Amino acid sequence: MRPDPADTIVAVASPPGSSERAIVRVSGPCTPDIVARLFAADSQTNSSPASAATAGPAWATSRTARRWPGVLRLPDFSVPIPAALLYWPGHRSYTGQLLAELHLIGCQPILESLLEHLCAAGARLAQRGEFTMRAFLAGRMDLLQAEAVHEVIQAADHEELQRALSQLGGGLTGRLRQLRTDLIALIGDLEAGLDFVEEDIEFVSREEILRRTTLAIQLIAALLSDAGQRLPAGRRRRVVLAGLPNAGKSTLFNTLLQQNRAIVSEQAGTTRDFVSASFQLAGLTLELIDTAGCEVTDDAIMQQAQQQRLEQLQAADLVLWCRASDLTSLQQQQEQRLFETLTNSLTAVLLVLTRCDLSATQPEHHQQDASVVRISCHTGTGLPQLLQRLELLLGSQGAARSELLGSSAVRCRDSLLGALQALQQARQAAATAAGDELVSLELRQALRALQTILGEVYTDDLLDHIFSHFCIGK
Repeated sequence: MRPDPADTIVAVASPPGSSERAIVRVSGPCTPDIVARLFAADSQTNSSPASAATAGPAWATSRTARRWPGVLRLPDFSVPIPAALLYWPGHRSYTGQLLAELHLIGCQPILESLLEHLCAAGARLAQRGEFTMRAFLAGRMDLLQAEAVHEVIQAADHEELQRALSQLGGGLTGRLRQLRTDLIALIGDLEAGLDFVEEDIEFVSREEILRRTTLAIQLIAALLSDAGQRLPAGRRRRVVLAGLPNAGKSTLFNTLLQQNRAIVSEQAGTTRDFVSASFQLAGLTLELIDTAGCEVTDDAIMQQAQQQRLEQLQAADLVLWCRASDLTSLQQQQEQRLFETLTNSLTAVLLVLTRCDLSATQPEHHQQDASVVRISCHTGTGLPQLLQRLELLLGSQGAARSELLGSSAVRCRDSLLGALQALQQARQAAATAAGDELVSLELRQALRALQTILGEVYTDDLLDHIFSHFCIGK
């Protein structure tokens, strides 16, 4: 059930734990009365909070957002608590309601006392994401922007943050709103023509209908393709090292991390379990995974390790298949067959020829193949090229074109598909002269799908699902 927006809510908006500064946020119609019971601006420190509330504090009548230094007078403490109040009138605030932020020392007992007395004065504790939900309900942002708030908070690297800020800034929203406006105008032209069908007046030509529907299809198709590639919120791209035993996987793993996380030995089969660690690359946070060598075995423990390896390969965004450069011709043939068998169903595989310092010659197809990188962890040869390939395949160059965040992509995928199908049907109807009534009907279907994406059409269950992932105070 959606919480009552007429309530005045309160929450700590800063991270938990002790700190030099903490923020307590209050929003709702009774914000001035509730805050004035405990806070006095410096200009009112000679009067009691109760009398200030009766007289009406100056900050409560301000028509612009301002910062007011002052003190908090909490019954649990014998001395005033230095604090500052930031107050926004309803039309200027984040939530679209009266909003106050109390900035004070981040002492847990003080914060708990402040929350307790604010609630005693008439506020209630906010639910997860309730401040942002109120911003959405008040029209301060659409649903795409509201989802971006959560992604900004959860961003693990610079790339994720920039993409979230872009969606929060309304770049994608603006394009979708413009598309909605264009569809409404096109529907208007079509239905105006239906009203004057007997007079044979054409408000929009067939060529114009085809042109405008084609542009709409291109935009929606691009977004739908993007939605299919977006990572779920909080999931990092997974780079899995695989190959035969003693192929140099663990050595490469340690080299990329610049620390000894995996045990390295000349004995094959040293790695029996997978090892994972976070790996920073050009501002992107990756999950680097070292797996057991690929082999057929009767050993129960190794069989379990092989099963884990297969699971990691299937979940990988990129597989680095490590092949020792000093293999004999027979070993190369055997390894190649295994490589093709295990990787033919994987979406992205980069062949890494390890220990290239031990072999001066390589098969000619390897020398010409752009999907092959030759390296030596001992000498450092090829490592810069490997990092460049990783950045090209997984980094910001490929992601910069992405417009949808992972959470938005999951929610919008069905609506995007519905909009695309409706637009394609509309274009087909126009191309075959099936009638403007049918074109208009399909365009209205696409319009409803767009409204769902932007949050102009929603259910309480949908809002509960989206905002329940937020932290308290946001």
